[in-house]
Amino acid sequence: MKFFLLPISTRRTLLYCQKIQVLPKEKQSIVDKATVRAAKLWSGWEKKEAGWQKKVVVYGNSLLRRIHFEEWGLKSVPPLSTKRREEEVLGKDKNQLIYPEDIIPTKHAVNVLRALGTDREPLHKTRLIWCLIGMPISAPFALVPVIPNLPFFYLMYRAWSHWRALAGGKHIRFLCDNNLLSLSPSPVLNSIYTPLLGHFALPKDSKADIGGATPLPDNTSKVSEDETLLLSQDKGRQLVRALEIPELEVELERAIWQVETAIQREKEKKAKPPDATKTK
Repeated sequence: MKFFLLPISTRRTLLYCQKIQVLPKEKQSIVDKATVRAAKLWSGWEKKEAGWQKKVVVYGNSLLRRIHFEEWGLKSVPPLSTKRREEEVLGKDKNQLIYPEDIIPTKHAVNVLRALGTDREPLHKTRLIWCLIGMPISAPFALVPVIPNLPFFYLMYRAWSHWRALAGGKHIRFLCDNNLLSLSPSPVLNSIYTPLLGHFALPKDSKADIGGATPLPDNTSKVSEDETLLLSQDKGRQLVRALEIPELEVELERAIWQVETAIQREKEKKAKPPDATKTK
């Protein structure tokens, strides 16, 4: 597998795992088969011109776009099965960690990956529990004729999503703890990111702070109080073409949109004048 660390801003990084080998159908797990089947069903609904299926897809895609890109990144990492664990320990399954060294120094790369894999673990555990609690409560909606029980299926999907994120984080922690990652600084990524550093005039000692939602444990320098977006949508598409990974485009587009929106909201919040009634 190939793990990519792709900084979106000076404070947040997208994790993406590219699986080199696709398992044949007969070797896929029940979860993988169910995921493929659900994707085909969703694709079929997307092709409909009208009807409740089309409305569900439009509204559903809007919800999916708002799921944190960090969660999508963790879900791209396959769960750690017993067989995969043995193959990785024996060195049969090679794992590369690819990153722009001019932004994420090699000595910090594994720590950034570990942070991305573990920082959100409590959140996913909590939300998984709430989804499991909500599923039985929403079950009676199945009595409504014609339309399927959408609340139940949504909670079931979110429960699965949080479980996959937890499983991906567990896999990452296993690789980091056992030094099973081959560090591969990418000249291709450097060629895209390095000019951005000069454009935003970021101090050199701030580079180690780029990576996760929080500073690295051994980092004592400060970037700046304001978060700065590094990738635009155009730069994201350029990055996808340079890496030759078409399936990465939707992941980057979503991440850039989310971070850009969050930064804009923060700027508007800071620019908003204080409530006059509170100053009296």
